[in-house]
Amino acid sequence: MLFVFPEVAKHCMWMRNTLVPLSVAFLDDKGRILNVEDMQPKTEVNHCSVSPARYALEMNLGWFRSRGVGPGYAITGVDKAPAGR
Repeated sequence: MLFVFPEVAKHCMWMRNTLVPLSVAFLDDKGRILNVEDMQPKTEVNHCSVSPARYALEMNLGWFRSRGVGPGYAITGVDKAPAGR
């Protein structure tokens, strides 16, 4: 799932009502990964971007690591997503 934030800022995610473990990549406004965080289900632990982010991309736990995708990697196409609200 791609989250598009209305402003570039330090954003955080948590998993209170989520039933499956996920990894989240925070992206800058050009789609470059800033950091990737692993998140456990049904928790309220904040997982935050290390610097201002425009997007957060959630995937199954370990998806980014298993593909060798990490900080500095560019995700193309996010600029075509609808504007954040």
